Amino acid sequence: MDKFTNMETFVRVVEIGSISGAADRMNIAKSAVSRRLKELEEHLNVQLFHRTTRTMHATETGTEYYKHCLRILEDLREAEEMTSQAHCVLKGPLKVAVPSTFGVLHIGPAINDFLQEHPQIEFELDFNDRQVDLIQEGYDLAIRIADLPDSTLLARKIATVRHVLCASPEYLQTHGSPESLSDLSHHQALVYSLSKDASHWRLNTPEGKLQKVKIKPALKGSSGEFLHSAAEKGMGIAHLPTFVVHQAIREGRLEVVLPGYAFGELNAYAIYPQTRHLSRRVRTLIDFLVTRFEGTPYWDR
Repeated sequence: MDKFTNMETFVRVVEIGSISGAADRMNIAKSAVSRRLKELEEHLNVQLFHRTTRTMHATETGTEYYKHCLRILEDLREAEEMTSQAHCVLKGPLKVAVPSTFGVLHIGPAINDFLQEHPQIEFELDFNDRQVDLIQEGYDLAIRIADLPDSTLLARKIATVRHVLCASPEYLQTHGSPESLSDLSHHQALVYSLSKDASHWRLNTPEGKLQKVKIKPALKGSSGEFLHSAAEKGMGIAHLPTFVVHQAIREGRLEVVLPGYAFGELNAYAIYPQTRHLSRRVRTLIDFLVTRFEGTPYWDR
């Protein structure tokens, strides 16, 4: 019996919750997963799972054993990394989920620069705004712009994300420039459709008081770049992050609306599961991104 292989298989089944899911993720037959679990339970002389027709849940003993397995396997991987050539040259696969617009505009170029320093890393980047399940879908890392309510994840801040209201000079000349929050309800709003509340905008007044204003969505979209383009074409007032519109504002193609008011700041985070071994490849990439976006993001300068 290969104890380490069986322990790795056990950990994967606990994290995914099924033999078939673990088999797919490990690219092996379901029968091989079942055999390894059976060998492990016979060797330990304990029941590690409560089994149903669809899922498997670790028993109390299995849960404790899972925690020990994680530590043992992480120590083994760390030892291998430190004693092999991997400590000299970073190489191997990295699967990373990134937000679509922020990913294309800023994370993608950063990854290209990272690859100049570490050409043997094999990246798989998923540009998508959906919230992926890192463990179930086999991601090493995710970049998220969020409040991070999920305590099962570990995170490291890589950038501050600011938002503004903006519109084209032509739109403002035709429809007038809002002078108060209440004026916004009379304007055409360009709205990010994946926001929690697409019928209101929440802004802080110059005195720091949070206010909510009802808006009239004229156009909704799940792409920041699409809403940016619509704003430049005079379709309405958009609520967009500065990493999308900073250049257009500098060049006068868009103007900031109600500059004395501010949206609450969000942060871009590098996210990884508490249970996942953080390889040297992932640690180095996170350090690179933190340094890249350190302090005020370059799109705000």
